[in-house]
Order: sequence, then C-alpha cells, then structure tokens
Amino acid sequence: MHELSRDDARRIAVRAQLLDGSPPGGLLEVVRRLTLLQVDPIAAIAPNADLVAWSRLGSSGYSPADLTAALADRALVEVQAMIRPGEDLALYRAEMAEWPERGTPSSWREYHRKWVGANDVCRRDILERLGAAGPLPSRALPDTCELPWRSSGWSNNRNVTKLLELMVQRGEVAVAGRSGGDRLWDLAERVYPDAPAVPVEEALRVRDERRLRALGIARARGPECQVEPADVGEAGEAAVVEGVRGKWRVDPAQLGRPFAGRAALLSPFDRLVHDRKRTAELFAYEYQLEMYKPAAKRRWGYFALPVLYGDRLVGKLDAAADRKAGVLRVNALHEDEPFTETMRAEIGGEIEDLARWLELELVLPG
Repeated sequence: MHELSRDDARRIAVRAQLLDGSPPGGLLEVVRRLTLLQVDPIAAIAPNADLVAWSRLGSSGYSPADLTAALADRALVEVQAMIRPGEDLALYRAEMAEWPERGTPSSWREYHRKWVGANDVCRRDILERLGAAGPLPSRALPDTCELPWRSSGWSNNRNVTKLLELMVQRGEVAVAGRSGGDRLWDLAERVYPDAPAVPVEEALRVRDERRLRALGIARARGPECQVEPADVGEAGEAAVVEGVRGKWRVDPAQLGRPFAGRAALLSPFDRLVHDRKRTAELFAYEYQLEMYKPAAKRRWGYFALPVLYGDRLVGKLDAAADRKAGVLRVNALHEDEPFTETMRAEIGGEIEDLARWLELELVLPG
C-alpha cells in the first residue's frame, strides 16, 4: 500500500496527463498516452479535441489539420464520440459482439435490446444503404422505425441517429468522417482496422491498465459509465492519499519521479478535471461548466477554462473566440488564489499562445 501526500497524487495526475514540463512528441503520441480525445460540439473557443491537443503541444506543435489527417488515414478513429488510436479498436471489437451485455449500463440493456429488435427492418435498411452508397450523413438514411425512440431530451424521436449510435455499439457501423458538423456513417468493416479482436476479459484488463497510465491515479471502483469509466479495477498498485478517504490505484511507473510543472489552460472536458469528484479530492478545486446557466447566475463564464499552474488548479479563464471580429476576447481571469507576478506572466504567456494558435487578435479586459 503506497502512502501518498496530496502533492504526490496531484503531481502523478498532472504528469500522467502530459501536462508537466516535458512536452510529448506529437499528436499520435498524445492520443496514445491519453487513450482518447473526447469529441464535443461546443466550440466557444475551439473544439474540445483540439483544445486538449493544443494544451499538450502548443501552437508550434499542433494544428487542427493534424487531427483531420490522422482521422482520414485511420491512424485515429472516432468511436462513441471518443477519438482513439486505430490500433486500440481491437480492444473493443469483442465487447461489441456481446452487445448489449457489455458496454451498456445495466439499467438500459433490456430497453436497448428490445428497441433495436423492434426496429430490425430499419437497421437492415441502413446497412443496405451504407453498403451501396456510404459514407452518408444520417439525413440520407431512411427512417423506417416502427417503434419511435422516446426521451425527455434532445434525442426524442431521432430514430435514425439513435439507431446508428446503437449500431456503433454493436460494431456494425462507424463514423467515417465529418462534413461540417455532420457525422458521415459507413459500414464498420470499411472504417476500422482489420485486426483480430482481443478477448473481452483480456481487453478489459488492458483498457484498465491504459486508463490508469493516462490518469496516473484513480479509484478502483466508480459509478457505471456509458462510454469511458473513471475507475481502473485492479490495474496498478494500491494507494492511500493523505487527507482523502478511501483507497486508490496508482501507476507504479509514476512513483518517485521528479516533477517540473508549467502553466496550462485546460478544456472543461479535459481528463485532468473530467472527474469532478477526483478533482475536488486531490486538487481542492471547485468547477462547474456554466453554459447551461442563465448569464446572471454564472460565476466564472459560459465556457471557462480551468487554469493549471504546476500541480495546482489555480483559476478559471473566461474567454470567447469571436471569429467574425477576428479576436480572442478575454472577459476575466478568475484567481482562486492571488497570482504572483511569475504566475501571472506564465499564465499570460499561455493565453497569448492560445490566441496565436487560433490566429486571432488577443483582446484583454479593460
């Protein structure tokens, strides 16, 4: 049982996420180490996948064109709104074959099974249309569903979209690219690398190990998640963190290593802060994504970026990219603790690099 201070735990987490002072070699190395880039349509500053890559590589080391090219040549592939290394698909194919027993929260399994079964004619129509003419956007595919999808959210009656997403989980179709903001769908066999599927139990073990390597420190057990768990099972070695209740799993390769931190601006969906409970426990950092709150009730801004300095999360950057005006407009830089002159200079340098990467003029408040 490793006994870690909170400083130790934070440094392990930051270093594992490639946010220390040792920049990685390029985009593919970043994705292989992090295991994923989350796709999200919100782009108040830039799309999440691009922001995460930029925060590791900087304006001189990353261009969104790099991600476009890697997806086009299948070095990276999109699966359930996660961009993953193409070679990692072998770790998911056996689970797809067991759908919905694997990869679907237990509370949804029976409903998903019955709903897809009731709409088998539509499923076969989609496969036939994609086989003949794919890749295609969802609007080009026939909605012959006999049982509509019912939801209290945005997906209500979006039958084709929901069926496609479940067919991804079944390993039948895949996102082959994008046209504007629209996903282009094709048969999975024409998108995914042709590699033998790793047996489920072995694949789950390897995925836990890779997830722990990417997180550095994580809980062994956590709430059931739809796509990417926050826990890591029995991967790594047992640990406790001073002042934090419960047991953790730690990547032993991270233990005892020197730490050299830096300033970084993070996407709200960045994996360093994605698990808000872990963020509060290890970093004592309070954060909420406030885009869905009325403007008058926001404390930090519509799409505030968490600010990392060394091994601490020290503030939030309220900024927006106004591409019509050609500016990155900084509304506020919220300090969770007073910044020193050195902190202010280094964080300011990151803000300047963000504007440079976006090719926008930086406009500061006042």
